[in-house]
Amino acid sequence: MKILYAASEAAPFIKSGGLGDVMGALPPELSRHQDAEVAVIMPYYSKIKNNSDLDIEYVTSFYMPLSWRSCYVGIFKSTVTTKAAGRRKASKVTYYFIDNESYFDRPSLYGYDDDGERFAFFSKAVLEAMVHLDFEPDVIHCNDWQTGFLPLFLKAHYADVPKLQGVKTVYTIHNIEYQGKALPSFLNEVLGVGEQWRNVATQDNMINAMKTAIVLCDKLTTVSETYAHEIKYAYFAHGLEAIISENQYKTCGIVNGIDMALFNPSTDSKLEFNYKPSALAGKAKCKAQMQEALGLPVRDDVPMVAMITRLVAHKGLELVEWVADNLANMNIQLVVLGTGDAKYEDLFKFLAYTHPETVSAQIMFDPVMANRLYAASDFFLMPSKSEPCGLSQLIAMRYGSIPIVRETGGLVDTVAPLNTETLEGRGFTFKVFNAHDMLGAVERAAEFYKDKAKMKAHREAIMKIDSSWKEPAEKYKALYEEIIG
Repeated sequence: MKILYAASEAAPFIKSGGLGDVMGALPPELSRHQDAEVAVIMPYYSKIKNNSDLDIEYVTSFYMPLSWRSCYVGIFKSTVTTKAAGRRKASKVTYYFIDNESYFDRPSLYGYDDDGERFAFFSKAVLEAMVHLDFEPDVIHCNDWQTGFLPLFLKAHYADVPKLQGVKTVYTIHNIEYQGKALPSFLNEVLGVGEQWRNVATQDNMINAMKTAIVLCDKLTTVSETYAHEIKYAYFAHGLEAIISENQYKTCGIVNGIDMALFNPSTDSKLEFNYKPSALAGKAKCKAQMQEALGLPVRDDVPMVAMITRLVAHKGLELVEWVADNLANMNIQLVVLGTGDAKYEDLFKFLAYTHPETVSAQIMFDPVMANRLYAASDFFLMPSKSEPCGLSQLIAMRYGSIPIVRETGGLVDTVAPLNTETLEGRGFTFKVFNAHDMLGAVERAAEFYKDKAKMKAHREAIMKIDSSWKEPAEKYKALYEEIIG
């Protein structure tokens, strides 16, 4: 079984968010299976090309038509092998890179006026690359809107190509909010496909990459079971609820995992003090160090509540804004790390200025500080309006930080409500998207913190949870086997 993952980013080469993490962890885990040969294909961004620490080699090049254009396509590759602990098979993944400096020699991955054309080129180049390479996939697994046109190109331009005739496609929605919309002329001017495909590619009078993939893929997945159900409804679907419902027959949800070796407080080199469930002294030291570094009072009698997030509305920041003074005046320390909308950046800056002993606002993107904050915090707040899966709550639990979450998407699938008497469950939850319901969950957590014995016992329990990619990879393997027969 040969699987090709097509994605706009993948760790360890480059990432901007959860998609990069998934593409950095799922392919290696799947490759541990004896009968699985796995490759990933992604753009050859300048930040990858100019990184002298990476071992990447040239493979071939050719020109490819994209509507009226003739586009250069260079192919590079790198093979990454990772040893495995115990008796597990080592992972081996080949990464292919699509080179075209006109499209990918830019400071950022996304955010350009021609993003639609850039990733339409990438999607077609993936298929053209398969014609020139000796890797013949059984399944091409596409991810998010950036690869949404790949199933269209496969059916419209490559249906008669012998090497691609039997290929099946899986399409994963990581976030339905970003759909890859373009003007109606995009069908002819960029995609270069016939008018018979217009209805398939059109949603609300716009060409829509995600809608196109949903209709044409052989299997549709999302990154949690609950999110697969939620996006049938307008509140979550951003206009695609009818299309999702029509294609429910081929839809399933598979919860993401995390790299348990990468996120491991006992070995994490980013931490000054390491610790594990049976020896938690290092976590208390991490907390004291963080309090001192942030200028907060060094106190063990108050819980530290962390938020590591993009500062945007759908992450639940409007709830925090509504009860900001209540949180700042509680007997907790609130630490926020992230960047985003100026409105929320200013909110937390002002809150930290007016409540310097209880609030710290770190308006930055800092992976090192993120790990240290996971380690230092007692609770991790994620009041999301929607959350396809969420990785932060899984990482937080790995570091012994108890999640406080709204019951939505992957959060409800991974954080069962905690029974503070029996210690069954995982964290503090609230159902309705309401600021005072969220505040109540934080208050319950702060009260629970006073019972040191229960805090310790529950912290140890959540740190031992297996949130690895092993089970999700098994589910994806079964899905691939189903569609290739």
